[in-house]
Amino acid sequence: MTTHITPPRPAARITSAAQALEVANALAARFAAGAARRDRERLLPREELTELFASGLGSITVPEAFGGPALPNAVLAQVTAILSEADGAIGQVPQNHFYALEVLRVNGSPQQQARLYGEVLAGVHFGNALAEFSSASAHQRHTRLERHGEQWQVIGQKFYATGSLFAGRVPTAALGEDGKERLVFLPADAPGLTIVDDWSGFGQRTTGSGTVTFDATPADEQDIVPFQTAFERPTPVGPLAQLLHAAIDQGIGRAAWRDMLDFVRSQSRPWIDSGVEKASDDPLTLDRIGQLTARLQAGDALLELAGEAVDVAQRHTDAATVAEASIAVARARAWTTETSLAAGNLLFELAGSRATLADFNFDRHWRNARTHTLHDPVRWKYPAIGNYVLNGVLPPRRGTI
Repeated sequence: MTTHITPPRPAARITSAAQALEVANALAARFAAGAARRDRERLLPREELTELFASGLGSITVPEAFGGPALPNAVLAQVTAILSEADGAIGQVPQNHFYALEVLRVNGSPQQQARLYGEVLAGVHFGNALAEFSSASAHQRHTRLERHGEQWQVIGQKFYATGSLFAGRVPTAALGEDGKERLVFLPADAPGLTIVDDWSGFGQRTTGSGTVTFDATPADEQDIVPFQTAFERPTPVGPLAQLLHAAIDQGIGRAAWRDMLDFVRSQSRPWIDSGVEKASDDPLTLDRIGQLTARLQAGDALLELAGEAVDVAQRHTDAATVAEASIAVARARAWTTETSLAAGNLLFELAGSRATLADFNFDRHWRNARTHTLHDPVRWKYPAIGNYVLNGVLPPRRGTI
């Protein structure tokens, strides 16, 4: 029987970039107010995420042919950065949702696209169950999709399942009997599917990135989408995934920058040798703030360029456009990784000892940046960029560059 998921709240429709940014900014203003407390007490943002997907933001990449606005990827990156500035955990949760929608776009059948995009337009949130904790290498996966009589079943265990605690569906990477991976859009309440809130990372504490177990979980054939083939040929799936990761880091960096400015203006004291009466007049402080501000604004520009490159790769998909998108996104991701970490560190250097008090919970910015930037190491991005521009070597086709 074909599955159908109903969202907890029906979603509004967003039809333009301006509307998407307006909605994102309004949500961000509300989400930011409780971000420090949610992180400190590890309060999962269930209501906030319900509000997010009811706003219509979860459907802004749905193709026009299926009733969506198909907004540019630079806008998607802006929305992601805005939400991540308010709360890094909330900003990260939709990343896998949009990733699954892109896999559906490039590999789903028209029938699958119509049904699953329809759910997303209605407000359904897709989580993820891709990575595995116990394999010898990060790319190895053992979760299986097996045929038992007339029924498909998923058997295995996943970790880092960001967002699945809150989702209506859990797109799950599973090896078929032919050795190729599929993405199975399992209902979150499917029999044998257990989601455990056991994420204990010191950053991004409320993303729900824990364990998902599949104990012979039945899978409807209409929910099974080819997955591995999205990387065996050129597609924008990988660049789009990395674009959103870069936007998350950009937002986290901006949050640290914003709190730093507010604190230096209102509470920091000038150093004895500065010769000024206010910390905000300290010339060394001004220099460091100016440098970080320039780096953050450069990050915005790199994200916009990367989003445009992904747009081109989606419209005219071939090895050249996908490679160019991957490299453009790698530039943005490397830059925002380093800038977000620098911002979390500079906040304390310039704000001073008082900023370390637990009441402010400013350390969450660095913890969030450090945790999230481990997703795909920067040390592998710069060599890929250099090899492309110097030797014309195309980057690997997967979701990590």
